[in-house]
Amino acid sequence: MKLISWNVNGLRACVQKGFEDFFQAADADIFCLQETKLQPGQLSLELPGYHQYWSSAEKKGYSGTAVFTKRAPLCVTYGVGVDELDHEGRMITLEFDKFYFVTCYTPNAQDGLKRLEHRMQWDDAFRERLCTLDAGKPVIAAGDLNVAHQEIDLKNPGPNRGNAGFSDEEREKFTKLLAAGFTDTFRYQNPDLTGAYSWWSYRFNARANNAGWRIDYFLVSDRLRPHIAATPIYHEVFGSDHCPIGLELKEESAT
Repeated sequence: MKLISWNVNGLRACVQKGFEDFFQAADADIFCLQETKLQPGQLSLELPGYHQYWSSAEKKGYSGTAVFTKRAPLCVTYGVGVDELDHEGRMITLEFDKFYFVTCYTPNAQDGLKRLEHRMQWDDAFRERLCTLDAGKPVIAAGDLNVAHQEIDLKNPGPNRGNAGFSDEEREKFTKLLAAGFTDTFRYQNPDLTGAYSWWSYRFNARANNAGWRIDYFLVSDRLRPHIAATPIYHEVFGSDHCPIGLELKEESAT
């Protein structure tokens, strides 16, 4: 089973930069997006063979997620389940026979960590939601989680210590999420690999210099670890300040 996640930083713009070419070439079983920045009716994608599920923020041009899946889910739910956190279209959950699939766009703590308290509330609610799902079936969770967990996950950890995405508080919440029974699939397969990033600032030629951050993830319930086959980062794919990431699972885990 092949899965792909991509923060497109505005899907309408990304469509003009080759999104559909990559989508068709990837031929994923499940393909999810974050930061679509769309309201209902603003964009129609013809994706034959895929069921489409969208979640939009109440604020126009902001946040938003989507999932495209070849296999019809049993059930689809939207949000993390906490009203004050569920007005920005940040999470979609699909239930299948043997697993749950979740896409998430975690709130950014913002400059000066001015939204850190909101972010901490989200991290707690997200972890609790995944644990609730995991009690029933294994979970596959994908998306822009807006945190570089360890120093190996960004080019310049020293100057960024304490900044949004690399604050002690955010990193500790991610540690707590993994400790609750989830595996960072890429780091599980590549424990010591450096220079592997999924987001680069548009400033300072960051992408050309590979001065990036790995803030996009596929997480799985720990019991799915034996099924992890590949964890690609499609760094050669442009169209956003993020690149797509992937997860390939041995098929017996999802049939």
